[in-house]
Amino acid sequence: MEQKNTCGCEKALSGIKCDVHNCVYNSVGCTCHAPEIAVGPSEAKSSSETVCATFKPKSNC
Repeated sequence: MEQKNTCGCEKALSGIKCDVHNCVYNSVGCTCHAPEIAVGPSEAKSSSETVCATFKPKSNC
């Protein structure tokens, strides 16, 4: 059975784990249910310089 998160997105993105519990796309088991993700900036030199531009706080849902 597919799990829905608080915004009704049905399918988890395969291979994507997310620890941001206050994101509307984060669901049971730290899975991302966004329709797609955007990560940037394009000139990052390490993972600490990147950010998920798809993040949306749960309070905005």
